[in-house]
Amino acid sequence: MESRNDVSEFLRTRRAKVTPEQVNLIVGSNRRVPGLRREEVATLASVSVDYYARLERGNLSGVSDEVLESIAHALRLDEAETAHLFALARAAQPGPARRRRPAKPQEVRPSLQRFVDCITGAPVWVRNERMDFITANALGRALYAPLLTGSARPANSARFVFLDPEARSFFPDWERSANDIVAVLRSSAGQDPHDKGLSDLVGELATRSEDFRTRWAAHNVRLHRTGFKRIHHPVVGDLELTYEAMELPTNPGWTMFAYTAEPGSATEERLKLLASWAATSTAEIPVVASHSD
Repeated sequence: MESRNDVSEFLRTRRAKVTPEQVNLIVGSNRRVPGLRREEVATLASVSVDYYARLERGNLSGVSDEVLESIAHALRLDEAETAHLFALARAAQPGPARRRRPAKPQEVRPSLQRFVDCITGAPVWVRNERMDFITANALGRALYAPLLTGSARPANSARFVFLDPEARSFFPDWERSANDIVAVLRSSAGQDPHDKGLSDLVGELATRSEDFRTRWAAHNVRLHRTGFKRIHHPVVGDLELTYEAMELPTNPGWTMFAYTAEPGSATEERLKLLASWAATSTAEIPVVASHSD
């Protein structure tokens, strides 16, 4: 991924989102830009116009944390956007040329798999920073059966959402799901711009999906910690689920998700039906990762 271009486009798109009124600037009626001008950002951040212009051209080499904080404040960046800006700055610091790292092995420790499997009342699954589906408990595999039954391995949420026509039925809020996936991938790319597997995935999706290309060009980022998801499951119908996301420090980049339903809701009953279907179905729901100590 082109880090200088990523820096430039990220700062430019963030600047375009901030109106003068949001930062209490009094302006005339003949503005030609949708958001702030460079000189206005520079003033708000207490840096020179030339210095901010250099940053927006993609040159973050040597920039201090204090300046980054000032830029983040001037552009009204949220937590995810601020973390992304700092990650881009780290990647821009001079040093030996870094080679792209090969994809990390997708091996699951037996102890982790036992932990996941012992959770029986809620779908639980683990993914990596590239949206590869690592492993799940039985109910998690049943919930994501449409994603897992494809021939491609590893199963991948981003490929499913952008390349599989079934995804638009499976995710009734497809637009939001698509936006979230691209924003999370953008965040991952900022954290590790030398991840070859991620670069290859982005290149594949950008080549094959106009929907992905449009969203990738927006440079939006987000943190995936908790939220609400609607799923239309082909076996049990509509599900309304809340989720909690937990990072797994032993496997950097891996995140475990647990979905729950409101007690007494129709979704809770349908999850029970899904668990029963998973236990009795003759259709094999694949285990998606190998196990290793």
